[in-house]
Amino acid sequence: MGRMSDIRTVGYFGGTFDPPHLGHEMLAREAFFQLSLDAVMWLITPDPPHKTKREITPIQSRLEMLKIVTDRYDEFMISEVDLQRSPPYYAADTAAIIKNNHPEVGLVYIIGEDSLHDLPGWYQPERFLSTIDQLAVAPRPGFNEDLVALDEKIPGLKAKTVFLTEIMIEISSSLIRERIKRGLAYDHFLSQGVAEYIESHYLYGL
Repeated sequence: MGRMSDIRTVGYFGGTFDPPHLGHEMLAREAFFQLSLDAVMWLITPDPPHKTKREITPIQSRLEMLKIVTDRYDEFMISEVDLQRSPPYYAADTAAIIKNNHPEVGLVYIIGEDSLHDLPGWYQPERFLSTIDQLAVAPRPGFNEDLVALDEKIPGLKAKTVFLTEIMIEISSSLIRERIKRGLAYDHFLSQGVAEYIESHYLYGL
């Protein structure tokens, strides 16, 4: 992977990654290839403002699992921009910091269609949209978002949004955590290294 000064367009893939699973990997790789990105930065969030109703796995454990994933691919890197600042960790603020640090780099923000549905309720969604160069959306089961209607709520959204094709992620971190708690098989949703990490560190109720 080259230096940031050698990179023209980067996809930023944000999440808690609790844990990072094969669906995350598929989405990041599809975005990389379909959008001809130079890199995908996995943007790990220490304490997401919209997930206040459950206990989040300590950031160090999530970071170590994420490193297991990103070390397998030359095009993947971890962004610690949210680890180097104080909460709350709103996407609008994070995107502004990234763009300020690397104004010459195209900023593609990668989200799932469920997050697109929630976008009007995000903190300063108009500011977020004006900061990024493109919004890449992965289709999710049960969602069929009307971009025209969303564009009325956040003007300019339709022009900046692109849907990834030939990918439908049905795996979720919450599903994996629930299967672990119930004693069901779960390792087939994870890379081998992440599954071994969860087992050796007794995460998620093991």
